[in-house]
Amino acid sequence: MSTQTATSRRTPTGVKSQQRVKDILQAGRDVFAEKGYDAATSAEIAQRAGISEATVFSYFSGKRELCARVIADWYDEIIDAFETGLPRDGSARQQFAFIVRTHMRLMLMNGTGLCALVLSEGRTKQHDLSDTLTEYQRRYTAPLMDVLARGQTLGHVRTDMPLRLLRSLVFGPMEHVLWDATLAKRRLSQAQIETTANELVEVLWAALQPPDAKLAALAQFRQDVEEASRRYEAREKPTS
Repeated sequence: MSTQTATSRRTPTGVKSQQRVKDILQAGRDVFAEKGYDAATSAEIAQRAGISEATVFSYFSGKRELCARVIADWYDEIIDAFETGLPRDGSARQQFAFIVRTHMRLMLMNGTGLCALVLSEGRTKQHDLSDTLTEYQRRYTAPLMDVLARGQTLGHVRTDMPLRLLRSLVFGPMEHVLWDATLAKRRLSQAQIETTANELVEVLWAALQPPDAKLAALAQFRQDVEEASRRYEAREKPTS
């Protein structure tokens, strides 16, 4: 591995250098997704990018930093999708559904390799950019936190639990589904991803409902049934 220091690495200022960094990152994404972090090598990444291994190290201090940058770029894609696509005028539930569906689509649309990389390496604190990735994770979860907070204000989301636990309540089941697909090495079709995302929206939103809202809905249902029964009985009564 190169012993270059971070200060001696080349800053991609020109168009050619910037394109070279893009090529390295794309090659890194492909190799990491296919082989995972441990089995991936900087030599193979360089070969796929059509450059020498030394050139890779002129932009990145090593495989760990390159992996962290690949994950950071993935976070940028997700964050951009959230920020540009979120239905600002929609209800809290519509915004929540958008976030869950977008998360599932972008995690699974490229297969489970990149998903596994992000779920595992994105959590480790051993790389040089851990502080940067922590900030990405904060930005990544911020749209959901905003939607949940808005839902609480409107009375659509339960307030008997802190937002940080509600965040875990949402991301926990989603990650379980993602890990299940990753460990089974299943490549889901677009239709399967949409079905799974929609099912998660229904289950998770129900779990986020205020307990009193559930009771109110049940009471309203009972009232509707009783009223419908009275109307039916009134129609069935023989007229004198």
